[in-house]
Amino acid sequence: VQLQASGGGLVQAGGSLRLSCAASGRTFSRSAMGWFRQAPGKEREFVAGIRYTGDSFYADSVKGRFTISRDNAKNTVYLQMNSLIPEDTAVYYCAAREYATLNASPTAYSYWGQGTLVTVSS
Repeated sequence: VQLQASGGGLVQAGGSLRLSCAASGRTFSRSAMGWFRQAPGKEREFVAGIRYTGDSFYADSVKGRFTISRDNAKNTVYLQMNSLIPEDTAVYYCAAREYATLNASPTAYSYWGQGTLVTVSS
């Protein structure tokens, strides 16, 4: 089982990026999936999560700026990030649960991608 995250890069404050996470090896069409991020010297934190139905929720710090979505047919989850600020700089990880329910704790996720770096310059 592999989760492959992509789409990170360097962007100026106010800009946008779209992250993708493609799963292979098994289907996650009935599983909750999420995005987390980890900045240097900080703990990994929840960013956004989505159920297979499309129900989603977000960390307060990104609400209104980020949008999580998924394409179950492609076994892929996305994170559209708009109005980026320097505080969004981090390595972003996608993750998948064994279960359908949403959860903001990293320990609730069994599968992890390798991470993609997002750097927002001021």
